[in-house]
Amino acid sequence: MPAPAAGRDDRITLRFMTTPADTAAGGRSVAAGSVMEWIDKAGYACAVGWSGAYCVTAYVGNVRHRRPIAPGSLIEVQARLVHTGRSSMHVVVTVSAAEVSSRTYSPATTCILIFVAKDAGGQPTPVPPWEPLSRSDHRLAAGALERIPARTEIKRLMLDEDYTEASEAPRTLLRFLAPPGVVNWGGKAHGGTVMRWIDEAAYACAVGWLGGAELADHAVAVYSGGIHFFAPVRIGDLVEVDARLIHTGGHSMHISTRVVTADPRSPHDKTLTTLCMSVFVVPGAGEVALPVPPWTPSLAEDLRLDEHAREIIRLREHIVPIAASLALEP
Repeated sequence: MPAPAAGRDDRITLRFMTTPADTAAGGRSVAAGSVMEWIDKAGYACAVGWSGAYCVTAYVGNVRHRRPIAPGSLIEVQARLVHTGRSSMHVVVTVSAAEVSSRTYSPATTCILIFVAKDAGGQPTPVPPWEPLSRSDHRLAAGALERIPARTEIKRLMLDEDYTEASEAPRTLLRFLAPPGVVNWGGKAHGGTVMRWIDEAAYACAVGWLGGAELADHAVAVYSGGIHFFAPVRIGDLVEVDARLIHTGGHSMHISTRVVTADPRSPHDKTLTTLCMSVFVVPGAGEVALPVPPWTPSLAEDLRLDEHAREIIRLREHIVPIAASLALEP
């Protein structure tokens, strides 16, 4: 049985200032990948603090980038536990930003993560049960449970899709060795690092599709979701981050990204580690998204993936976003 939860903190807050390395390629805002690294770091600290065990990121969902974060901003990342299973912990994370001169924080991103506690042998281990106490605890706990069916269906849909070379879709493929600098205490790449790789590949894919369009390099991620982690990325693995444009709306680009790894000695023996769906837009005057060139699929695989994206959009419409005001309540 899990040990009593007495004395364990179910919330954590990180505060810091952005660095030049956090800035997106265009230089006008912080990269979404940096924000997701912060989210994972705070969520991980919250999960480890509660469980008292090494944890792995299993899922990150409904990451809505409500507004861009200016380089040089002060950052506050608040993580709070909202549900526990036998070995899993659901954590809501809110990222807020402030100008140095005002120090008035306003929310920029809110999302939910799921971590799994592991024992010394790498197997799931029980965590102390968490019980909601405050009004916001109860509402966030209920919301976490309500999201499970839609998340399960989205995961099934994403796993059911095949991605082959029989495609004409715009695509960016990054290939590299996982460096030692991204290692966590378990000897594997941080989930936040993997999400940064995903954002970089998806950004390159979006900008590549826009080509010479006005403000193409201003493209920003406004949504990242369905981020499922299936296997770890080990230091020295050959990593492939494959981002593919699978659907466009009038003002949006929907990009599916898959991360696979392999031993460099057998590069064709690949393991799927992570899946993600990202939505990019190009902000115009007043932060209103500009029209994007339409992607019109013609091959069977591209037509199927376009419909797959539409189905994900329909499912996502039933997921109520986590209100930052609720997440920040005591």
